[in-house]
Amino acid sequence: MKAAVITGIGQVEVTDVPDPTPGPREVVVDVAACGLCGTDLHILQGEFAPTLPIVPGHEFAGVIVEVGSDVTELAVGDRVAVDPSLYCNECRMCRMGRNNLCERWNAIGVSKPGGAAEFAVAPVANCVKLPDHVRTEDAALIEPLSCAVRGYDVLRSQMASRVLIYGSGTMGLMMLQLGKLTGASSIEVVDLNPDRLATAKQLGVTATAANADELDRPGGWDVVIDATGNERAIQDGLNRVAKGGTFLQFGVTDYSARAVIEPYKIYNQEITITGSMAVLHSFERAADLFANGVLDPDVFISDRLPLADYVPALERFKAGQGRKIQVLC
Repeated sequence: MKAAVITGIGQVEVTDVPDPTPGPREVVVDVAACGLCGTDLHILQGEFAPTLPIVPGHEFAGVIVEVGSDVTELAVGDRVAVDPSLYCNECRMCRMGRNNLCERWNAIGVSKPGGAAEFAVAPVANCVKLPDHVRTEDAALIEPLSCAVRGYDVLRSQMASRVLIYGSGTMGLMMLQLGKLTGASSIEVVDLNPDRLATAKQLGVTATAANADELDRPGGWDVVIDATGNERAIQDGLNRVAKGGTFLQFGVTDYSARAVIEPYKIYNQEITITGSMAVLHSFERAADLFANGVLDPDVFISDRLPLADYVPALERFKAGQGRKIQVLC
């Protein structure tokens, strides 16, 4: 089969790899679409994936074409979205229910072959069957949406919170959509990309700006979310949190990123600084939200390219062009 393969740091190609076969409790998915994510760029620069080469792609959906000998819950022909998370279910964090912090954490498309391929293997437990009205290709958005749901689980934000989001890429826009659902009184978005800010306006943001100084909020925001992973944005956001407020590190940063905090301010103003890592008990809920129309795939997906164009698709994503970019496998 054809697959995109990250062969080394900064090196990626579309090539032939062996067809996958399922284990007893696994299925083989004929991938319909696979979304590109910032994590893919981190893998390309030598982070996250323990070894290379690796087939990337942790945001995907498709049709089951083969099932393992012990699979009874799903059948050939079922359309599914796939949660890429792979946990040991044995370590201390897993036993505490914090599986996303698993001490042996793995993920399809990060440490195991992923969905940027014609076919991919997944445990049956990681597959969520799609309702008839959901397009298979669109359902690749469920994985990033499940990360956004996890983000709001961490925030536990109160009704009528004033929210500031750094970044209006796919994840920032999803946090915008969920912020509206959780009853935020206002949601403002900062981004340097005017095209992306235009999409935020289309989705009903309260206000947008290229710099938070342009926004009229001298007392700060109750909730500040970084969805960029950019250390300059993070540093700025840490200084925008209102008294008693919360800063959520949601964007994935480089390992080397650093920010300065003021311990006295955190103490004196009871500011919370927290993070949200991947997916935790949120994939099925995201699938339900998606099926109920929480977001419009035609707004969120800007590019649908063939798998053969994975390399230029990755370059387009790296350049900050478009919104969610998918390869159709």
